[in-house]
Amino acid sequence: MAATTTRTLDLLSLLQSHRHWPARELTDRLGVSDRTLRRDIERLRELGYGIESTRGTAGGYRLEAGTGLPPLLLTDDEGVAIAVGLRSQAAAGLRGAEHTTLSALAKIEQVLPAALRRRIEALQSHTSGETPGSGPSVDAGLLGLLALFCRDSERVRMRYTDASGATSARSVEPHRLVLLGRRWYLLAWDRDRDDWRTFRVDRVDDVFQTRVRFAPRVLAEGEAEQRVQAAARWRDVRVHARVHIDVPVERFHAALGWWARDAVPDASGGTVWPLEVETVEHLAFALSWVPAELTYRVEASDDVLAALRARAARFARALSDPSPERQATATRRSDRDDRG
Repeated sequence: MAATTTRTLDLLSLLQSHRHWPARELTDRLGVSDRTLRRDIERLRELGYGIESTRGTAGGYRLEAGTGLPPLLLTDDEGVAIAVGLRSQAAAGLRGAEHTTLSALAKIEQVLPAALRRRIEALQSHTSGETPGSGPSVDAGLLGLLALFCRDSERVRMRYTDASGATSARSVEPHRLVLLGRRWYLLAWDRDRDDWRTFRVDRVDDVFQTRVRFAPRVLAEGEAEQRVQAAARWRDVRVHARVHIDVPVERFHAALGWWARDAVPDASGGTVWPLEVETVEHLAFALSWVPAELTYRVEASDDVLAALRARAARFARALSDPSPERQATATRRSDRDDRG
């Protein structure tokens, strides 16, 4: 009985990891006969799993959506990944997901072994970065739907509003959802433009499920993320600067950590920190991260430098010596404090 249960769980794990399995491949992987495979499939169906079977030479099985949520089989790494994501409030930017996030986290952590809980605590305390909660709000249902389209290689029709406010109808083949900074992006093959396109998910609307499958295009490892980064940089980056810091790059990395990841050494033994941001305000904010004990020089276009000087002058005026009347009032207050 124990062997049967283990084999059935192995079968469930395989069905959850791939959209469609040929029957012959399943029997080979599990080391069972066709008859035993059919019996295990029936056991899973009795537990509430919807499993679709197809006949013929290419026949096989696939896990399909049912009327309820049956138990899920997760590996240790998958359980840790889900718990870390929930703990980090990765769904904080999804409308209506606040209470369900906490509920899901409680259910997962209740059954996690102590060793995995310690692993999660270590990940939480030794990692940092932005969370999507500070970015544009994204509908949780839409994000989940697009993820399913990517997984199942299903063609989609949708309406998209670009940065200028223009709206257009798109027919796309979804490939990957990418979280970059504070925003979710969908990388997809645009059938009308016959090329890859990147779409901000918060600008996607009126998604229509076509139920038409397509053969997914193959991208190299990490290429999807690189394409999204390049597209987002081309659209959003308007301000470029190079910051020269008078310390070795190792010291600068130690001071700023992850934020100094693009910094490189220069010929004089100092550091060059390239910055690409959306606005001068963002540039000024980035410069404020440089520790006070480090001296630096900003290299940028004339208009960017002029904007920084204007902001510096505004700060200087705000922090200048108070008027004579306010100075006299402050002096009298100080004298009273000394006597009291």
